[in-house]
Amino acid sequence: MISIKKGKVIKIMKKYKDITMVEVIIDNKINKAINYNDITGHVEVENDVIINTTAVELNLGTGGYHFIIAILDKFKKNLSNNNGHIMKMRYTPHQVRCLTLEENEKFKDIFNGSISLNEGIYAVGELHSMLEPLVTSIKYIKPNTKICYIMTDGGSLPISFSNTVRRLKENYLLDKTITIGNSFGGDYECVNIYSAIIASKKIINADVTIIAMGPGIVGTNTKYGFSGIEQGYILDGIKKLKGNAIFIPRISFNENRSRHIGLSHHNLTVLSDIVNNKVNVIIPKLKKEKNDIIERQLISNYIYDKHDVYHSFGENIKKAFEFYDINPTSMGKNFYENKEYFIGIGAVGNFICSNYL
Repeated sequence: MISIKKGKVIKIMKKYKDITMVEVIIDNKINKAINYNDITGHVEVENDVIINTTAVELNLGTGGYHFIIAILDKFKKNLSNNNGHIMKMRYTPHQVRCLTLEENEKFKDIFNGSISLNEGIYAVGELHSMLEPLVTSIKYIKPNTKICYIMTDGGSLPISFSNTVRRLKENYLLDKTITIGNSFGGDYECVNIYSAIIASKKIINADVTIIAMGPGIVGTNTKYGFSGIEQGYILDGIKKLKGNAIFIPRISFNENRSRHIGLSHHNLTVLSDIVNNKVNVIIPKLKKEKNDIIERQLISNYIYDKHDVYHSFGENIKKAFEFYDINPTSMGKNFYENKEYFIGIGAVGNFICSNYL
């Protein structure tokens, strides 16, 4: 099931409050590894460690990092000092204790009362790499916008694994985060997406909430076998609670996989087969031949019949990247290598700022 090896820490590469990147010697070779400080304790040079090496051996997208399971020099670890009793990563050796907003007596009336999101703004994306472009796109146009990010458990479970979130928080672009399901480590914890979308509006008072999984989408090249299918029930939840549900498109014309050319087949599956309510679908204004491809996809999948489709400019996202001095990537490609992907997200930012803020 998993590959486990023993190693020794030889170098601390980067250290943050909740995560440490280290170099370890395993079988006389230098490897990179990640330690989650709140789970296994703080790691130091010369510590002997037990490491999960499975993902790297399978050549999966963890950035080449192994993960430290235990520090052999440190077995004693006290309970966290919060009063929560909700466990995340339940019934695994690394289950963690969290205090969720639903448990807090101060918020009971919010969760138990008559609930309406009062036209709150919620943008739902498939990929974690959509977060930074959308945040910067909105902040570039409307700098005082309060943005909350809800991280689902469709990808990475610890939010601390996300360099994107860390970067946005350090630069005061992302205001608050909520982790749901078995994901953990946000500014706030919630049991599920319904509680989180309520909290983002009623407790955090966010102007815009962006919802997407953490790093590491799962796909199988089958119609329904991808973790981004969660967009469907998330969008339905937003509509159920009377919020504005906005679909972030995944668009590319620089893909080796034909099923992801134009609108990704993941998008088309969610919009045509999964989501049950009419939502706002934002399509960027591109060169005619590219928009024609997307138009054929929308028509052949009856998207115009099922949803409200809006066309918006997204080119100014490049100015946002330059203004904030960032160079985000998705699937290893930056703006110049996958321009339409980022312009599609910029179109969502423009739509939100023009229509709601």
